[in-house]
Amino acid sequence: MRLQSNLTCRNCGHVEKLTMPQDACVIFHICASCGARLRPKPGDCCVFCSYGDVPCPPIQRRDCCAPPMDARG
Repeated sequence: MRLQSNLTCRNCGHVEKLTMPQDACVIFHICASCGARLRPKPGDCCVFCSYGDVPCPPIQRRDCCAPPMDARG
């Protein structure tokens, strides 16, 4: 399981390398560069699934609210 993800701000494009919590989905994140508040896109459980290069640990383990990775496209 990968615990680090590069989160890209939808507003300014700033990339932050962050460690994801293993037991929770992150429902918002404040960009360190521009201050934009990132929220998950519709259908995603957290900001890492929407804006990260690695999905959150609950999705990686397939024990979250979203469909399995292979069904997500």
